[in-house]
Amino acid sequence: MAVDDECKLRFMELKAKRSHRFIVFKIEEKIQQVVVETLGEPQQSYDDFTASLPANECRYAVYDFDFTTDENVQKSKIFFVAWSPDTSKIRSKMLYASSRDRFRRELDGVQVELQATDPSEMSLDIVKERAF
Repeated sequence: MAVDDECKLRFMELKAKRSHRFIVFKIEEKIQQVVVETLGEPQQSYDDFTASLPANECRYAVYDFDFTTDENVQKSKIFFVAWSPDTSKIRSKMLYASSRDRFRRELDGVQVELQATDPSEMSLDIVKERAF
């Protein structure tokens, strides 16, 4: 599975310049390549991010999560989300599962990984818990 250069470029922008809040990636099966599907603006929320994931199709995504520690320190962690809803096609689930590790390695700087099959598995509470 090839990875479009734009995926790495946009991820670097998210990581270094913080010019995106999140990025949603999809696999274009016809060309066997991971491409950028959606870019989230810096001011967008976690709800905007979850709403950008299709209800019955697999996707990869990264989310730049800002939080404040118990010591009142502002921090941020980059999450990698493998979104594979139960309602998606078996073929799609297999394609995303088999390509995940290779694609994930292309994104240098991800700090936390989440695998989700329904929205409850990536709720804001779970993200907060994993960030600390």
